[in-house]
Amino acid sequence: MSIPFAESSRDYARVAEAIAYLRAHRHTQPDLAAVARHLALSEPHLQRLFTRWAGISPKRFLQSLTLEDARARLAATRDVLDLSLDVGLSGPGRLHDLFVTLDAVSPGEAKAGGRGLTLRYGVHPTPFGEALIAVSPRGICTLHFLAAGDDAASRLRADWPHAVLRVDDAATAQLITTIFGAARPAVPLALWLKGSNFQFRVWRALLAIPPGGLATYRTLAEGIGHPRAARAVGNAVAANPLAYLIPCHRVIRESGRSGGYRWGPIRKAAIQGWESGADG
Repeated sequence: MSIPFAESSRDYARVAEAIAYLRAHRHTQPDLAAVARHLALSEPHLQRLFTRWAGISPKRFLQSLTLEDARARLAATRDVLDLSLDVGLSGPGRLHDLFVTLDAVSPGEAKAGGRGLTLRYGVHPTPFGEALIAVSPRGICTLHFLAAGDDAASRLRADWPHAVLRVDDAATAQLITTIFGAARPAVPLALWLKGSNFQFRVWRALLAIPPGGLATYRTLAEGIGHPRAARAVGNAVAANPLAYLIPCHRVIRESGRSGGYRWGPIRKAAIQGWESGADG
């Protein structure tokens, strides 16, 4: 998006209110006037707000949240995802995860809880609200959307109890700009994650889902060679430590309904709609 992230983040707060209202009243399909009344905004103001934030009209954005649209996007994604998984996620046919590299925290490093490690971190506005990002010398290790009242240092300390934590707004702001900006970085972003071998297989599969696309837990399970492990895949998706970068928001239920999301169902719907608009 071309608007500053601080403004985009403020817009998101109102968009989230609108999405919450629409989810609560989805059976009556409220129109723009009803949503505007709920937000105490004029219809033209709401139209401008949505278009500025999402890059598409409120009508198109709301269509992206319907079951019919979700099912169509599942069908459209299936062949692309199958091809990407078939050729191997580290092979030359990989289409959508080329802008990141994944490196695993070793068992010893995980057990040490960050002892001897310095993490630089910052909290910054994004198109989906404020986010905490932390980076080690090996790569980005944390990206969390924050709720009101969340303490960034406490969030980091829970994952890395013995690490030295240093605020570095300049370095982390540049990473946020790269992650949420329109242009793909010239050099892949390094990601450094704690997880099991199975979780890494799932996270790599998530990276094969194209922006604007959607996949199901069963599709991912089949793609990694564990067709009966949809529940375990769901647990691995939920354990993803890097919001947005590893796109767990692109996984939904086979019914077309959204399913859970570590950073809240409203934010998941917002990201899906935002990506649908960018893709279109």
